[in-house]
Amino acid sequence: MAIKMKKSVSFLLILAILLTSALCGCQNEYKDPTASIKTTKSSDKYRNYYEIFVNSFADSNDDGIGDLNGITQKLDYLNDGNPETESDLGIDGIWLTPIMPSPSYHKYDVENYFSIDERFGTLDDFDKLVKECHKRGIKLVIDMVLNHSSNTHPFFESACKDILLKKKLNSDAKYYEIAKYKDNPGDNYTEIGNGYYYESNFSPHMPEWNLSQKKTRDYFEEIASFWLKEHDVDGFRLDATKYYSNKHTDGAEFLKWFYSMAQKIKSDVYMVGENWTGNAEIQEMYKTGIDSFFSFGFADASGGFVNAVRMQNQQNLIKSLQKFERKTHDNNKNAINCYFLSNHDQKRSANFNKSVGLSGTKMAAALYMLAPGNSFIYYGEEIGMTQDATKDADEYKRAPMIWDSENLPQISVNEKDVTAESEAPYGGVEQQKDDENSLLGFYKRVIKIKNQNPEISRGTITEEIALGDQNLCGYYVEYKGKRLAIIHNLSKDKEKTVKKDLPKTLRADLVASNGADENGNTVINHPSYDGSELKLPPLSTVVLGDE
Repeated sequence: MAIKMKKSVSFLLILAILLTSALCGCQNEYKDPTASIKTTKSSDKYRNYYEIFVNSFADSNDDGIGDLNGITQKLDYLNDGNPETESDLGIDGIWLTPIMPSPSYHKYDVENYFSIDERFGTLDDFDKLVKECHKRGIKLVIDMVLNHSSNTHPFFESACKDILLKKKLNSDAKYYEIAKYKDNPGDNYTEIGNGYYYESNFSPHMPEWNLSQKKTRDYFEEIASFWLKEHDVDGFRLDATKYYSNKHTDGAEFLKWFYSMAQKIKSDVYMVGENWTGNAEIQEMYKTGIDSFFSFGFADASGGFVNAVRMQNQQNLIKSLQKFERKTHDNNKNAINCYFLSNHDQKRSANFNKSVGLSGTKMAAALYMLAPGNSFIYYGEEIGMTQDATKDADEYKRAPMIWDSENLPQISVNEKDVTAESEAPYGGVEQQKDDENSLLGFYKRVIKIKNQNPEISRGTITEEIALGDQNLCGYYVEYKGKRLAIIHNLSKDKEKTVKKDLPKTLRADLVASNGADENGNTVINHPSYDGSELKLPPLSTVVLGDE
């Protein structure tokens, strides 16, 4: 009897061990390294920015036009105000394309710098948006178009009227690049009449401001004060800084004046400039003291991030980033480089990422968003929105945001000419929001990792990690005495093993490539690290730290 009982106890003990092992997954159960790390809100100028083309994002009143109240209604999608929740994207900076009254759909030809275009709402609506953003820890930056105005701006209309009727320049003409020429001065000038022409690099509908005139600068100071002080915006995205320089104006001197003037209004104002001409020109403009410029050389289909994924080879990407960063900080020690894949003037990133598929699209996001500086996501990028590849009109690059791919938005981007259709091959927000393996889920995780590890954005690339494999891409970033290693495996089908002296703690992992079992269920092979041997599955990333 005692022997039988002993056997029964042994059997029950073995059964309990087996059940416990099955439930806990033994020693191989994946433990998310980010689960125990606190996420905190940013208190400085380093942010995860999100560009919104206002006309196309969210329509609150069903009139077929996106508006400010629509953005306010969708803020919880971008940031719900609690850094510990994972249902929101984690965005803490927003850039709005132009919102001021304008005759065009894109609003880059402003006719009144002190109001909101009625199609987007009112100043009260804007103030509510600002308040709700700040409540969530989001900085709001608006597009400021200082290179040109609309030809319907009252100053320009007044100048043209006197030129045509009185054949002379009045005081309002001093605001603009207007002059009398014997012959046509060139293709970038438009004739008013009586021998007078105005500079118009973009369109006859967009006359250029005379940025060297005190009269113009006094006017711009009023504009800056109106938005920064009276309406509490956090900064400006400066359009077309490339054209600030001309025969009368030193563009760098003007930019330095404008930034310094705005700082006197709001000491922590943030400004990011647009100059797509090349890295050399950007570096010169950084000497003005401005916070940021978009790093066009690394963006788009031909940029370093997408090329690295396409070729499964870093191709000197880290050396290029390090060189660019070093030159930037030589010219402005406080500069913050801004990396992105595409914006409202370029073909959508999901279009040129089609050749690398969903996994490659995720990997491109990991590369650019984990580079030091500020990242800028173009709305819809995080769900893989594409545009009609056969049509190159700007409206198709600015198609309506897809919140639900089974209920497409009824927004007309340009009600006079084009109704651009959105496409979401991976589904809209509704279809992706609860799937951590979706593209949206991947973007959420990248931003979470950045928010948990402030060294990523704020750090300096101090060293490329020599890994002896063209598929592997690694570098150290350092900030305030703390060092992180970021390592990517760019191979789409090969696991890589790294045995090297590296920081000992796995702080975060990202897996862009998902497999499937025989039943079609998603299988994720996560990186593993025991402090001496690092295993990286295809298309994956790790962040390693010393603590």
